[in-house]
Amino acid sequence: MPSSGLITRKLSIAGHVQGVGFRFYMQRKARELGVTGWVRNRRDGSVEAMIQGDSEAVEAMTAWARRGPPGAMVAELRIAEATGGYPTFETLPTE
Repeated sequence: MPSSGLITRKLSIAGHVQGVGFRFYMQRKARELGVTGWVRNRRDGSVEAMIQGDSEAVEAMTAWARRGPPGAMVAELRIAEATGGYPTFETLPTE
C-alpha cells in the first residue's frame, strides 16, 4: 500500500511518440525525479505510463510527458487517477 504522501497517475500519450526513445528518456527522467511506476508502448502507436511519487515529482513528470524527448511530437496527453504500489520505474513490453 503506498504511503499517504504518494499520488499515482496513469498517462496515455499520443502523437509521434514511438521510435524516438520516449520510454528510455521517460525512465531516465523518472529516476531523476524519484518517480516510480512503468512505461510501455501500445500497439496503437501510443505510449502508456503509470507514475507514482510526491505531487511535485508527479507534476514535473507529467509536464515532461507533455513535451517528450527530442524528436517526439505529443498530440494528446490523457491523465487519470490511479492506484497501486510501484517500487521502481521500469519499461514493460508492448501491449
